[in-house]
Amino acid sequence: MGDVTTENSPGEAALWQLFERLALYSETIHHPEVHTVEEALPYWSKLTAQQTKNLFLKDAKGELWLIVLPSERRGDLKGFAAALGAKKFSFASAELLESVLGVRQGAVSPLALVNDLENKVRLALDASLLEVPRLAFHPLVNTATTALDTKDFLRFLNALGRGYETLAPAA
Repeated sequence: MGDVTTENSPGEAALWQLFERLALYSETIHHPEVHTVEEALPYWSKLTAQQTKNLFLKDAKGELWLIVLPSERRGDLKGFAAALGAKKFSFASAELLESVLGVRQGAVSPLALVNDLENKVRLALDASLLEVPRLAFHPLVNTATTALDTKDFLRFLNALGRGYETLAPAA
């Protein structure tokens, strides 16, 4: 089961309750607040999992997207927009992130979809993430990182009724 932590973010209790209900095994490490992949790298070495980079974006039509990549992949907004059939991506505001996903900048992850009750955010995953045994994400706060089996992550998405688009891995 996921290890239950004190609630630091809206929806954090709901996240851990869902993990418990689905019997998802997770491993969580706590660390100082981090805002970038580079800041998190020293702490992530404690987890055996593919670390991720998460981009909360808005397209020219106003649609919201969460793009999840391996942490080492460069974020090519123009290429992602073309691959997903969207028109021009830009980063969504911190206010929009907080109002829709209930997290602050630096804590965005697909686990925050537990807060998107209106399904406003479309999800896109780098296809290579589906081929690794474990994935790691922030559990709605950027003072912790949670690893879980990829199959359990997909069960989590299914429990939320979430589909996803796939992006070809970087060449």
